[in-house]
Amino acid sequence: MRTATEILKGVIQSEKAARISNKDQYVVKVKQDANKVEIRRAVEQLFGVKVLRVNTVISHGKWRRLSTRWGRRSDEKKAFVTLAKGQKIEVKTS
Repeated sequence: MRTATEILKGVIQSEKAARISNKDQYVVKVKQDANKVEIRRAVEQLFGVKVLRVNTVISHGKWRRLSTRWGRRSDEKKAFVTLAKGQKIEVKTS
């Protein structure tokens, strides 16, 4: 069994993430092969909150060109985590 820090890569801070945080939802970057049960346990263990729902999205990497060569950004998986009413995840800004 993997640890919580192996499953979660970090909390995503964007305009959309800030907007949905008012609805007790947070966006978390996770490993590609992590399932919803693992994500729920990892968030509850790391942040000490009660998770109601987990929705996942896989964002496919874009094709980019660097000089004469083409390359592809890697795919990433995000989880939209809904917390119980009134609970929050404290995120440190750098």
